[in-house]
Order: sequence, then C-alpha cells, then structure tokens
Amino acid sequence: MRQCISIGKVLVVSKGVSQDGGPIAGILLAGGLGRRMGGGDKPLNMLGGRPILDFAIERAKPQVDALVLNVNGDVRRFEGYDLPLVSDVIADYAGPLAGILTGMEWSAKNIPAARWLVSFATDAPFFPHNLVEKLVLKRDTEHARIVCASSHGRTHPVFALWPIELAPELRHAMQVEDIRKIDRWTARYVVTSAEFSATDGIDPFFNINRPDDLAVAAEWVEKQREEASLHDV
Repeated sequence: MRQCISIGKVLVVSKGVSQDGGPIAGILLAGGLGRRMGGGDKPLNMLGGRPILDFAIERAKPQVDALVLNVNGDVRRFEGYDLPLVSDVIADYAGPLAGILTGMEWSAKNIPAARWLVSFATDAPFFPHNLVEKLVLKRDTEHARIVCASSHGRTHPVFALWPIELAPELRHAMQVEDIRKIDRWTARYVVTSAEFSATDGIDPFFNINRPDDLAVAAEWVEKQREEASLHDV
C-alpha cells in the first residue's frame, strides 16, 4: 500500500519495500573531487548526450521514498535537479563515508519515520532497477545490519543499505577515530552482500573513473539505443 507523507518540502511516498513498514531514504553520492577524470564534477560529464547523473537519478528515484543529492562546493551547480541538496557534514572531502553519514543525519532530521538509507554512487550509470528490493530481501533473510551490493564476487560498499540509527556511531568513528575507509568501519558490524549479475554484457556497477571508462560506457549506451530502435521497427 502506497502512503503519501508531506514533511516540509520533502514528499515521501511509501512504496512498501521495507518490511518494517517505514519509508526508505536514498542518497546520491556526488561529493567527490573526480581527480582521475581530471577534476570537476564527474557526474556532470556527458554520456549519450546527457549528464551521467541523469542516469543515476532515473534508476534511484523509483526505488526509494525520498532521495537527496550529496554535493560539495557551490551547490548552485546542481540546482537544476528537483532534489534536496546537502553537503558533507564532515569537512575536507572525507570520502563516501562522509556522504553516507550526511544521508543518515539528513534522513533522521527530515524523515524521522525512516529507519533505513540506501546509498548510490553517481559514477555508475547502469546499476540495477531492483537494487533496493534485493538489498532489503537480503537484510531480512540473513538478519544483517548492513547489506552491500556485489557482482562477480566483488563488493560495492557505496551501493548499500544502512540503518540510520548508526549515525552517531559513524560520526564518532569519523571525528574521533579518523576512519575514512568504508570497509574499516563496517568490519565491526554484521555485513552481508546481495549478488547481481551482468546485464547485457556489462557489470551493473561499472563505474566511470577515467576518460577511457566514459568511452566504454558511451559505446554501451549507443549499442542499447541501436537495439531499441531495431525492436521499434
């Protein structure tokens, strides 16, 4: 059953994915420096005539009840997107853990009914449309605290389901223990992973770190367009 809840400027539409009955929040991680791409905003690079970020939003938005975009620097660069914009709550570009903490604390403040947060990388434009569904199922069947996505035996911790109640512990780990690596922090909890297979010959978590990766992604997008046009004939 879908339920609409208006919280300030945030409209939450409960999709009933979480078995605990509460909404699931999502955060798009776009706060990095993009050094391997030559600097700047990696998710704003063009792919198939559109910013990479557009692909991530299209895939993430239907899967969660509220979505926020994590960016750093001048947020006006992203004002064209109809999403709440939040900067890292830990200064100096502290990595994806800072973005995850930001999402936890934003959700706790803006969507108090939410108990879970899903993080999405914005440099991986082909992640699964059923990502959240499979993460939640894995959590419920294995009673894990944190669930990461995996493919070909490799985990992708930036795509994960996080309990929002861990926000104080994560803040302590970052501020007091100076922890920056996701795996180092998650090692203290029960963590499992949900495995995903390749889609049409490409890893669903293929991420664009370098110009060569962008070229590979562009070839795949063009191939998908050509195949779609053949089906339309």
